[in-house]
Amino acid sequence: MKLPFLRWLSPQDLSRVTGLQLYAKGVVEGLSGGMHRSHHIGASVQFKEHRPYVPGDETRNIDWKLYGKTDRLYIRQYEDETNLRCTLALDQSGSMRYSGSRSQGLTKHEFGVRLAASLAYLLINQQDAVGLATFDSTIRNYIPPRSRPNHLQALFQAMTDSVPSSETDLSIVLRGLLHNCKRRGLVILISDCFGDAEAIAKSLTLLRNNYQEVIVFQILDDDEVDFPFQSRTMFRSLELASNQILVDPIQLRKVYIENMQRYQSELERGCAQSRIDLIPVRTSQSHSTVLSNYIAKRRSGK
Repeated sequence: MKLPFLRWLSPQDLSRVTGLQLYAKGVVEGLSGGMHRSHHIGASVQFKEHRPYVPGDETRNIDWKLYGKTDRLYIRQYEDETNLRCTLALDQSGSMRYSGSRSQGLTKHEFGVRLAASLAYLLINQQDAVGLATFDSTIRNYIPPRSRPNHLQALFQAMTDSVPSSETDLSIVLRGLLHNCKRRGLVILISDCFGDAEAIAKSLTLLRNNYQEVIVFQILDDDEVDFPFQSRTMFRSLELASNQILVDPIQLRKVYIENMQRYQSELERGCAQSRIDLIPVRTSQSHSTVLSNYIAKRRSGK
């Protein structure tokens, strides 16, 4: 794949972007299928380009004249025609900086970037349009969905430039995303989803009611789930540096886990009521396993 804009990047930037691309390619090529069967949802009289035929395409859209010349099947694609418009919403708030002892050195944000890159690579290779929104307290960078292969480079560059910092109110950010998602499509949220569970679920429902299919990959570190700390520990906020507290984790553990389970149940219930897929993911898991398991479930219709 040609990288036309890379001449403007420093060697360090180039290494990060191409490394992310190679990682995403390696994950996706190990998967057995795509996110969905190919289908057309738009039409225009202005011809744009050809794309390879994918099983599931309507045969009436095959360019038979081109088949006669090349002995290969291609679909005629038009200006307003695309299989899917997807927006990846990537959390870069301070809490995403956390990295525990079982995460192979990855922060939640780094895990999220790799997952987002793999999804972008997968969808572009299905001829779908993919965009990106990175956010903390507000949307910091927005790239509209496009389907051309060289669009991946802009997405990867924005992902590698994303730096976790600051606070966030996820419910407010999701409402702001409504202004960018005006056409029917898919929103994939990649976040730890920390905040007010009821408010987050309501904002996700607003997206759902705005003709968006919504998928949430909730990225958590193992430490945040099972609270393994044994000795007195100083806990510092990654979003507000002035917030810190010294506690005995053994006394706190039972209450912490009860609160965490209550929060998770409320978020799961809110997503289920609006037919939103919520996929809790731990940073100790394999990205390829996370994707392949979800895609298998999605394609089976369960």
